[in-house]
Formats: sequence, structure tokens, C-alpha cells
Amino acid sequence: MKHIIILGDGMADHAVQRLGGKTLLQYADTPYMDMLAKKGRCGRLITVPEGFPPGSEVANTAILGYDLNKVYEGRGPLEAASIGYEMRPDDLAIRCNIITIEDGKIITHNGGNLQTADGDTLIRYLNEHLGDDRVQFITGIQYRHLLVVRGGSKHIVCAPPHDHPNEPWQPLLVRAEENAPKEEGRMTAQETADLMNDLILRSQELLAKHPFNQARAAKGERQANSIWPWSGGYRPDMAPLSAQYPEMKSGSVISAVDLIRGIGKYAGLEPIEVEGATGLADTNYEGKAQAAIDALRRQDFVFVHVEASDEAGHDGDLDLKLRTIEYLDHRMVEPIYNEVKTWDEDVCIAVLPDHPTPVEQRIHVNEPVPFLIWHRGIEPDEVSQYDEVSCVGGAYGLLRLEQFMQTLMGVKKR
Repeated sequence: MKHIIILGDGMADHAVQRLGGKTLLQYADTPYMDMLAKKGRCGRLITVPEGFPPGSEVANTAILGYDLNKVYEGRGPLEAASIGYEMRPDDLAIRCNIITIEDGKIITHNGGNLQTADGDTLIRYLNEHLGDDRVQFITGIQYRHLLVVRGGSKHIVCAPPHDHPNEPWQPLLVRAEENAPKEEGRMTAQETADLMNDLILRSQELLAKHPFNQARAAKGERQANSIWPWSGGYRPDMAPLSAQYPEMKSGSVISAVDLIRGIGKYAGLEPIEVEGATGLADTNYEGKAQAAIDALRRQDFVFVHVEASDEAGHDGDLDLKLRTIEYLDHRMVEPIYNEVKTWDEDVCIAVLPDHPTPVEQRIHVNEPVPFLIWHRGIEPDEVSQYDEVSCVGGAYGLLRLEQFMQTLMGVKKR
């Protein structure tokens, strides 16, 4: 049997008064997810281990069956793998957003929906002025970039910018962990925090002068006017999924997000790029669906990730988030199901988010997410609709972390 996971990042939500007290999944028009829930089996999944932040790097790694206590090193190393940067043993790789600051507050975590070409221009400019033998800025996608500090310490406390919209930025500057260890051959945690904060302040001076931001300011648009480093770590030690699940000899990952492709690379999955995949609501759903179908023809496992709902949630845009959920159903789940149901070889489809991004809170929250699993011959449970409330009554109950992958693959890990 082949397997595909269709993941709508941040798709889960809370009850919203404007929707008559329904969640977005309850309110949205999702006939194919509802149909698969009715024909299949459902449950809920805890995707974030105790003591970990409810970020996509944590939740997606757990969904793929990894023990975060053994492999977690933050977003930076995963995104480094995705963009082809080979980490050295003494590297600290840390995610580097380009954000918007106005009136002393973080306004957006995405630099006003910065596009990749503009982000590349700004990152190259910063590297030219701030980079040296120790510090390197590397272009990623859109507003999501990479900062590498050779000899840096990972024992620092950073604030994810998407968790602090409309909050003052200065109290959120990087600080050293309490009782941070001193590691041989590396800077201290305090030295690393001081370096990061100096780079933030200097980036603000430089970016304010850049023609890109001066043009935006003249038009009254949001400026991409500060870097914001967070979620750093060293090179992780992750075994490929094929070594853990005997039925999975080959697989692919399809995503517009560096982070997810980086997880896939360490998991031994082939990254597939899709033209027009943006990570936003305008992403190429049809192209990603076709890429997933094509990959399933030749491989055992596909992990297809769609970022759009998470971005809409962070922006607090209720109508847009509803559309992204419906797009996922009509433009991805529908064509994938309609294709694979005709195949002689069985295909198992799973649908779930990685974490909730409630549109009225605009941040990730650590709560169980609903999931469904369908394949020919599965014994249905009593759930007839795919949403946060209905799946409470699903036959799988409440699973934790790597139990989802074990359940999906129908095997116990070696």
C-alpha cells in the first residue's frame, strides 16, 4: 500500500462568534474531507511534546514519527538543508525573518508579504555590509532566510516574531539561557545573544536606507525593515524514514517552505519543486496535487504540505483562511482522491494540520489537531464530518506524536 499525507499548515482553529460559534473547518465547504472522514477513521493528535514550542518545525517532525527529544535542533538547520547549505560541525544555523517594525512594535513577521526576489536583494545587501568570516546571511524564500554564525551557541532564547504581533520588539531581543553551558570551541550564549542583537540593530539602520524600503515608504506601504533571528541549532541526527518503516522504500516531500523541505531531506525524502508554489493563498494547488499524484505513481510515500492557512491565520484574515481551507479540499484533496481511487494498488490518504493557528489569536497554539485516515477496505467509524469537534469521537481517539505515523503505516517502528 502507498501512503500520502496532505497537511494544511495551521488549518485547525477555534470556534468563532462571527461564524455562529463554529470553527473554520466546521463552517467551510469541504465535501471531500468530510467524505473521507465518513468513509475512513478519525481521531485527534498531539503534535507537540511537553516543553517544546508549538512551531511547524516541531509538529511536522513529530507527525513524521521522530522523537523530538532525540533529533530537535530548531528551524535553522532544517532550512539550511533545504536551501543546500552544508552545515559545518561548528555552525549555528538560525532562521532569519525579515519583518516589519512600526512605532516600536512588530507589525508583521513577513516584511509585508515580501517576495523572494526582493528578499534576496535585501539579504545580499545585509551580507555585504554585515557578513564576515563568522557571520553569513543566506537567501531562502520570501521573508524566510538563514543566518549562520560559525562557533555560535544554540543556548539562546529567541522570540518567534509570528507569536508577537503588535508587541514592542525591544523586550523580545535575544537573551542567553539561564545557566547555559560553555561548549568547547564555541562562543558563550551571552556572546551569541549580544552578536544577534547587534545584527538586529545594525540591520534596521541599513534596511531603512535601502531603495526598496524607501520606495515602499513613499507609497505608504509596509517596509521590510529589520531582521529577526530565531529557532537556531546545530546539525541534527535524523535517520531516514525508510530505516524505520519497512513498507516505505522511497518517498517525496512537496512544499513551498524551506523548513518542510529540510525536514524531508533529513528524513530521506526527495524534494519536489512545483512552479507557482508560493506558500500563500495564491499557491499552485493544482500543480502540487498533480506533483503528488505523479510522485505516488513511482514512490511509496508522499508528504504534501500547504502553508496557506497558517499565513492567513497569522494575518488574522478570517475570510482568507476559510478560502484556503476550501482550496485545499477542492483543489488538492479532490483531485488526489479522484485519481488514486481508480488505481489497482491501494493508496492510504491522511489529512491533518500540524497545529492550530487561530485566526483571532494570530499565533500557534499547542492543542490536539483532528486527523482522518482513509483507504479501501478500512472500517469506518461514526464520524461523518472532518473538523475539530467531530474528530473527538473518532475511533483512533487521542494519539500522541509518533503514534500517528505508526498508525498510518500500520507497523511498529524497528
